[in-house]
Amino acid sequence: MVMFHMKPASLMILKLLLVGIGLTIAPLSAENNDHHQFVYSGFTNASLTLDSTASITPSGLLELTNGTAMSMGHAFYPTPLRLRDSHNSTVQSFSAFFVFGIISIYDDLSSQGLTMLIAPSKTLSALPVQYLGLLSGSNDGNKSNHIFAVELDTYQKTEFKDINSNHIGIDINSMTSVQSNPAGFFHDQNGTFENLTLSSKEAMQVWVEYDQEKTQIDVTMAPLAMVKPRRPTVFAIQNLSDVLTDVAYIGFSSSTGKLHTQHYVLSWSFAMNSPAPSIDLTMLPKLPRLHQKGRRSWVLEVVLPVATAALLLSLGTIAFLLLRRHFRYAEVREDWELEFGPHRFSYKDLFHATGGFDQNKNLLGVGGFGRVYKGVLPISRLNVAVKRVSHDSKQGIKEFIAEIVSIGRLQNRNLVQLLGYCRREGELLLVYEYMPNGSLDKYLHNSKEDNSVLSWTQRFHIIKGIASGLLYLHEEWEKVVVHRDIKASNVLLDNEMNGRLGDFGLARLYDHGVDPQTTHVVGTIGYLAPELARSGNATPLTDVFAFGMFVLEVTCGQRPVNHQNMQDSQLMLVDWVLDKVRKGSFSYDIGEAYLALKIGLLCSHPFANERPTMRQVMQYLDGEIQPPDLSFEVLASMQSEGIDPYIISYPLSTGCISTMSNVVSGGR
Repeated sequence: MVMFHMKPASLMILKLLLVGIGLTIAPLSAENNDHHQFVYSGFTNASLTLDSTASITPSGLLELTNGTAMSMGHAFYPTPLRLRDSHNSTVQSFSAFFVFGIISIYDDLSSQGLTMLIAPSKTLSALPVQYLGLLSGSNDGNKSNHIFAVELDTYQKTEFKDINSNHIGIDINSMTSVQSNPAGFFHDQNGTFENLTLSSKEAMQVWVEYDQEKTQIDVTMAPLAMVKPRRPTVFAIQNLSDVLTDVAYIGFSSSTGKLHTQHYVLSWSFAMNSPAPSIDLTMLPKLPRLHQKGRRSWVLEVVLPVATAALLLSLGTIAFLLLRRHFRYAEVREDWELEFGPHRFSYKDLFHATGGFDQNKNLLGVGGFGRVYKGVLPISRLNVAVKRVSHDSKQGIKEFIAEIVSIGRLQNRNLVQLLGYCRREGELLLVYEYMPNGSLDKYLHNSKEDNSVLSWTQRFHIIKGIASGLLYLHEEWEKVVVHRDIKASNVLLDNEMNGRLGDFGLARLYDHGVDPQTTHVVGTIGYLAPELARSGNATPLTDVFAFGMFVLEVTCGQRPVNHQNMQDSQLMLVDWVLDKVRKGSFSYDIGEAYLALKIGLLCSHPFANERPTMRQVMQYLDGEIQPPDLSFEVLASMQSEGIDPYIISYPLSTGCISTMSNVVSGGR
């Protein structure tokens, strides 16, 4: 079919002629319309695709999250967009405008934020913690996501290099923004920048524009009553033709994390190849107000106190009986715990989440510090692991909970997320992110029972992951965190077999540049550094020692200490590895396995000042630098000093040699 290109004036004359003879021109379908657009001035009766906590309020607000902790919500325009030009297959210019509001129960603190996004599907593989309901630890940074997003982030996450806890960023397939800037706007008159607080409980405007010719993304924000500033708040040069799919969906995502926060969108418009349609801001629905007081009539002022007193008097006995019936849900709460409120779960929620701590259905494991149960939180439906730990409330419990809450702020993909706690009578309940594949220990040492094995690729990936997590604890977080109990049973595996370091029950925190002072030797035999016996002082280098033993354990598939059945002797794995290296048995090239063995030996050196830092370990693992060679003198010194002051090593059997050979050759 031949297509004619007419000038605008000629096209208008043709329309008038058609109307004159009784014909109408039907609008083009969404699939063929290069100027596809939509406008929502409020969302009453809007047919959006909603999931999780997202809903439309009676007043016409799009509510992405309703204030429930550990929740997320998504809302999508239901019709897919044809983004690419049919002539050259490039993503066309587009423009979006929306008004949003974030309401937190705290004036100066909010959790997570929201994004406007374009994705190939309306179903997102996302988590409600840390990832704004957009991505997860398993897919963050993957080019196969084909996601473009503008984030309005109210929580600083060092893992994603966030500039602060109140910023606007441009994201491409990752939570690490390609460009970001503090939230605010530039004045047109003098060019000065004025900050805006995203969680101010006030409505604000955002414009998102993509220029096909310049391949430039502009994001501009401003208060509600202000004309759009000429200078964008943040911009990036990015060809979205390399990112977005031909057919894609546009929408919003949000998550609350641990704080009770509500995220709203008041209006939204979008257009391709033209500016987003304007919206009458005076007609928008109003944001809800927390603690808003209505007018009290004289009836309420006079009658209500009298009625309340009578009600309390008549129901006093009933209330007392009800409290006794619910005594099993009673918790220990003290005034000083108010500052830790956002991290505290109710015992009732945890009781129901775990089926009353059902031993048969939900018990995940039993350790030296308590039992661990699987649970599903009743409102957010988030899978969690709940550990019940006994404690003496008279001995340092305030400091202990303060440290638990501090550890709960750690944000790293290689650490098991501690979500919060609960106190009841003589026990402390710790709530963790649930790891579906359990502990690494069972894959290394109970493979016959579980009928599962780990390939060398998986083992090396786990070693690198735990090394990265320890580097974060020792150097990259705001405080130094010494874990003090690194071992295979404390490494948990997520649904993609990524290793996460967990169980921070023995961890200690202190400021950077300060010498730690600990007096009690804690940990697990076989992983304890020799200097702990002398000083009892746990440092990052004692963690490095335990990590070295862990590396040898993962590489060899053997425990650091094995008890022999025949003479009840004790077998030191490190002694065997040292002996083989000293004799040159590993002189042939076995690639990553030999590198892992060498790192394991360097980290488990008996002299603390000879061990590498975790930053150096990561450089070894990433191939940035080569680890130093282990000379004969060093090996002899290590064997003569001994690896563990608590254990006497004995000659090794040949059974371990054959197992080790299978591992390093890739058999396991």
